[in-house]
Amino acid sequence: MSRTALDQHLEQHKPALPNSEYSIWEKAAIWAVLALIAVLLSGFVLANDVVWDEGLKPIIWDPVTKDAGVAGDAGYSPQNTAIYTGSMLVCVVILQALFRRADFPCDDRMTLALIAWVCLAPAMRVLEDADFFTQDMDVLFISPLIHLHLAAWLIGIAATSQWVAGQWDHATSDRDEAKIRRALMPILLIALLLHWGLLYQPAYLEHEEMGMFWVLTGLIASFAVLIGIMLKTQHWPAITRGMLAFGSAAVVMGVAHWAQFLATPWEQESARVLETTPIWPLFVVLGIPAVVCVFLYRMGIEDLRQLKLSGFEAGVLPEGVQLDAWDDAGDLVNSHPVGLLSKKGLLATPMVLAMVYGQLCDGFATMVGIDSFGYGEKHPVSNEVIKLGGRLNESIGIEFGEGAWLFTLVKAVLIGTIVWLFAEMKVEHRQRHLRLLIVLAVLIVGLAPGLRDIGRLTLGV
Repeated sequence: MSRTALDQHLEQHKPALPNSEYSIWEKAAIWAVLALIAVLLSGFVLANDVVWDEGLKPIIWDPVTKDAGVAGDAGYSPQNTAIYTGSMLVCVVILQALFRRADFPCDDRMTLALIAWVCLAPAMRVLEDADFFTQDMDVLFISPLIHLHLAAWLIGIAATSQWVAGQWDHATSDRDEAKIRRALMPILLIALLLHWGLLYQPAYLEHEEMGMFWVLTGLIASFAVLIGIMLKTQHWPAITRGMLAFGSAAVVMGVAHWAQFLATPWEQESARVLETTPIWPLFVVLGIPAVVCVFLYRMGIEDLRQLKLSGFEAGVLPEGVQLDAWDDAGDLVNSHPVGLLSKKGLLATPMVLAMVYGQLCDGFATMVGIDSFGYGEKHPVSNEVIKLGGRLNESIGIEFGEGAWLFTLVKAVLIGTIVWLFAEMKVEHRQRHLRLLIVLAVLIVGLAPGLRDIGRLTLGV
């Protein structure tokens, strides 16, 4: 009875815009960015000394080149932090509109694929910290260029996968699956070999003292991972299969070079020498967040399963329903599967678990790195939080550490707030891409730096 009343209530309201249409705000954002790009290009041509030499270059490019130099670890400034944050938010708004209109997949499978690519950035960034890459290529692995550089690889892999095998996305026969594998798998293997040859192989000539056992083992393992994922992802969309298979294989390849550094360290430009290989930080930085995620998963998995069986997605309104209409329905929505099961069900989704794991990983890695191993913080806002923690230490008589425990506490409170908002928030069906890209942004500023920090701790670089 309540379900029928809810259906009648929703039918009285204007339906949401179809996915193929842009909202007024999306159109305004797209035109504003196009106008900004036109202004910048005009400035580069007509007043390059003002726009670039005296404007953007000292703020953006100089820190990148300094970070890639022998000294390394150039800090962020309030100016470039604001530019990077603003650019990320604008990209989220615009890209979600473009992805929605192109009807790109937006589900848990795509979330897993994007997580693999987020992990690829720190896997390669740590190698830059260890002075692995050649001087000519160093800048490609410094933030934010590393994200733009890997985004180019991601777009290439996604576009190629869709072009080569997208025609069989809705096929279910074994014959069509065989066609997908024959068409897509060789191309992905060649792309992975190209990835290794272009990015890794030039550095081997500069590190003649390094061994090759783990490098070659990792290369073989990455091929095996790519093939294995292709075999295990039958009936997935081609674009998602390609992204997940290539991204995961590339991560294995990068981590294999970590193992090679531990086995046969190469000479670093900074003259640092690997003396010890601390293992205990792995249990703190990776273990504690994993325990929290297991707890959340068990708390929400049953509701998530029930929600999927009912044909709905956690936190997503039925297709065509506007958020205003849903909110106006009051208690009528409480008996709907989305209203009844989403709060706990969301806790078991890959997007929430990845955000929780990433933010906690970043928090614990920063605390361990600064308080126990003498590392420093590059981001100005985070550094102010740590300084405040140091002052609190002095006021209560704690002599250990620099106060990074406060940063970890802030991270825990932050991610707890984000999870609560996600559990309470409902999005329209056309806003699923927006939610996914928000999660991606949170992972880039949480999971990526957290994994980089633990990588540096493990390698001692």
